[in-house]
Amino acid sequence: MWAELLPVGRSAASGGYRRFAWNSADAECRAWFEQQARDRGLTYELDRNGNQWAWLGDPHGEGAVVTGSHLDSVPDGGAFDGPLGVVSSFAALDELRSRGAGFSKPLAIVNFGDEEGARFGVACIGSRLTAGVLSREAAYELRDADGLRLPDAMEKAGYDPTALGADEERLGRIGAFVELHVEQGRYLAEGQPVGVAGAIWPHGRWRFDFHGEANHAGTTRIEDRRDPMLTYANTVLAARKKAKLAGALATFGKVAVEPNGTNAIASLVRGWLDSRAADERTLTELVAEIERAAAERGGRDGVRVELTRESYTPVVDFDGPLRDRLAKLLDAPVLPTGAGHDAGILASAIPTAMLFVRNPTGVSHSPAEHAEVADCLAGVAALADVLEDLACQ
Repeated sequence: MWAELLPVGRSAASGGYRRFAWNSADAECRAWFEQQARDRGLTYELDRNGNQWAWLGDPHGEGAVVTGSHLDSVPDGGAFDGPLGVVSSFAALDELRSRGAGFSKPLAIVNFGDEEGARFGVACIGSRLTAGVLSREAAYELRDADGLRLPDAMEKAGYDPTALGADEERLGRIGAFVELHVEQGRYLAEGQPVGVAGAIWPHGRWRFDFHGEANHAGTTRIEDRRDPMLTYANTVLAARKKAKLAGALATFGKVAVEPNGTNAIASLVRGWLDSRAADERTLTELVAEIERAAAERGGRDGVRVELTRESYTPVVDFDGPLRDRLAKLLDAPVLPTGAGHDAGILASAIPTAMLFVRNPTGVSHSPAEHAEVADCLAGVAALADVLEDLACQ
């Protein structure tokens, strides 16, 4: 399975992946998922929000145990973030069948669409829609860098977007969701190959618009310029400093410039801030401080600054009894994480838990992302044990 997925959407130049929602690489991944389901005699289903499901047992039964993750990527992302969870889910089912496990509850494997938010700017779109965290109306307004709306991209890819929205009936049939994921950090680096997630830090994305004045780079005196690039650059540095002082995280990882000419002073710089902290108060205060720093510098540069919050996820505490049950079953450590996941979105609606597989370097969202084969197999065995405990009693 891993070998089949490895070349899909991979850039020859960077070695990273460009599996964005509803593009051709995403279509290949979706076709792969459907084939894996059919090869195992599972009931394949596409839900109203474009998420893929593979069912063992009655898809309409109660108390279903669900596992899975996502197959899309960030720009030039790594091979493990998302796909490891999906591949491990199919492998865990194979393992349980080889054990002769008898299932007492329906079991499903899911591929949630557009988890990374690389194309439309909002993470976990598939699970957000399902849980009602993202409304149909808001989803219809999402556009990619070319101005194409989300529903139009779905239609272009052959899917019907008219039914997008909350799927309470489906969630009501799920008793537990367990997502396996490569660790995005190094808590496990010197310890066990598999851990259990405790909580997800609150996090969000904010867009800063720096409005200046376009002018000629070769004829405009320094003192006559209203250069938004200066304000943006200062804001990036201020974000780093303030985040470090707060014990939090702040990253400007995406920027767009207009008119984007080498010999032109920009009229507009747009920078997207990703910020995370251990608690919501710290995060709120940090973003406010970054905004104040931007406005203060903008006042000196003659640049107007606007801030728009594009997404926000409060702190997620995974279901306590389920978390403790898994940690005891696997004799595994409980870890914090600063990364968002579909499991975090669903945690407000159903009992959810996460397993992390050791990442020796801690690098993620990069072609250098890695997990050893032995650790991946340990993850499959752990997931199989968990699914057996939850679905075979």
